[in-house]
Amino acid sequence: MDSGRLFYFCLMDSILLFDDPAIRGSLLPFTFTRPVAEIRVGILKISEKWEKISGASVSFLTQDYLQAKFPRSTGNALAINGAWLPDNKSLKLLQALSTNQALYFGKTLIATYIGETEKNLAAVKGKEIVQLEYEPTLLLKTWNIFQFNGAEIKKDFELITKGRKSAKITDPHTKVYSPENIFVEEGAVIRAAVLNAENGPIYIGENTEIQEGSMIRGPFALCESSTVNMGSKIKGDTTVGPYSKVGGELSNSVIFGFSNKGHEGFLGNSVIGEWCNMGADTNTSNLKNNYSPVKLWDYTVGNYSNTGLQFCGLMMGDHSKCGINSMFNTGTVVGIGSNIFGPGFPRKFIPSFAWGGEEGFSTFLFPKFLETAKAVVARRGLELNVEEQEILRTIFEMSKNYRIWETSS
Repeated sequence: MDSGRLFYFCLMDSILLFDDPAIRGSLLPFTFTRPVAEIRVGILKISEKWEKISGASVSFLTQDYLQAKFPRSTGNALAINGAWLPDNKSLKLLQALSTNQALYFGKTLIATYIGETEKNLAAVKGKEIVQLEYEPTLLLKTWNIFQFNGAEIKKDFELITKGRKSAKITDPHTKVYSPENIFVEEGAVIRAAVLNAENGPIYIGENTEIQEGSMIRGPFALCESSTVNMGSKIKGDTTVGPYSKVGGELSNSVIFGFSNKGHEGFLGNSVIGEWCNMGADTNTSNLKNNYSPVKLWDYTVGNYSNTGLQFCGLMMGDHSKCGINSMFNTGTVVGIGSNIFGPGFPRKFIPSFAWGGEEGFSTFLFPKFLETAKAVVARRGLELNVEEQEILRTIFEMSKNYRIWETSS
């Protein structure tokens, strides 16, 4: 066995998930507050997928202002592109990689080994390039999160449940279709619901609750300690992240966690970050009246880009909120820490820390925002720690140029 292979077996104890600069900007606003690999798609975050398939510990190589919250472990590591959604071929490919090689797909770096003292991936230039022989699943755009979600739920379902036995659904008033595709963790409570897993699996996490009259079609994931409220209608390819509450109608959407859409209203082909709240009767449009492709704000060009999608709803960053009866146009992007309210449709790009609606915006001043954010987090029995506050403060400063009313006033 050559020295490269010996080095591999040492390094597979540690995976370093790096932010690709060419990709990270296209995943804003979600990557304002997290590394790429901390995005949830399917049941798990990308980082959790790598932990489960490899058995290795995972750390991050990300933006300087995020690094304190998402640290890099010490020692040598196998550096993997954080946008890569692993599959059943991934580990075999990495096992074949030597320390003097770099795995690419086209011009995109997929994986390489990195030394403890290397602060970036500059050393990769001197390595032998190995091209990946098949197209990997890479999270390149925000809409890929909901676009890939159904397939990722199926992959994660198999990964999580393989060799395990589901808890029983004991409620006599719950109707189940294709029970072999339904997995229930301990502590889940289900009452008088319809669970249809004929088109894809349904995963129900620990200490979750599905209330009376809910109708759910797979693929669907309800993560730990989340609730589906009475009478909800949830269509396939939808994920509700941990400690969240949902109600009304959802379709092909991903909620990262710690967020609420607890009332009537439609959310479709959308992605909602953490610590968000949607007021009663909030509705998103996911299809234009003329059926033309949806354009979405692109942070990398400072303008709208064509998604090529006919269906695309709302992208809402962490800590953003909207009031009752809010309406969002097809392909709306909301940044971090915004508060949207009032009648009518607000603009389709709402920058971070905006306060207002269709009639105009002002700035959600940081001290007031922080006061609200602390209160929201405290309701969950948690604390917004110093590291998280500094991240949000940095984003507030970084996003000033997008709040055009500040420069024009």
